[in-house]
Amino acid sequence: MDINKFTYQVSWSEEDQEFVATVAEFPSLSWLAADRQQAEQGLLDLVAEVVEDMEASGEDVPTPLGSRSYSGKFNVRTSPSLHRKLAIRAAREGISLNALVNQQLAAI
Repeated sequence: MDINKFTYQVSWSEEDQEFVATVAEFPSLSWLAADRQQAEQGLLDLVAEVVEDMEASGEDVPTPLGSRSYSGKFNVRTSPSLHRKLAIRAAREGISLNALVNQQLAAI
């Protein structure tokens, strides 16, 4: 498994006064360091160890997010009142509810 394909992020933690590196495929893992590159390298080393242990014990290693296939479909449950508001707004704009939700999601 190429651990470089996982989804990493390094950001400043005001609370810890250090950089924190995280990896989306392993939400319980993180690494703190005073230097941004050290935080990233520490996490890369940790992920390599974890993946090695998982493979050695026959556990399934998560597929990197960038390597996964997506259908383009997902269901969202919401309250009846929000559903009504969205349907009314879509009707006012002359578009489908699906198009309205797609526009809103794209704006994130």
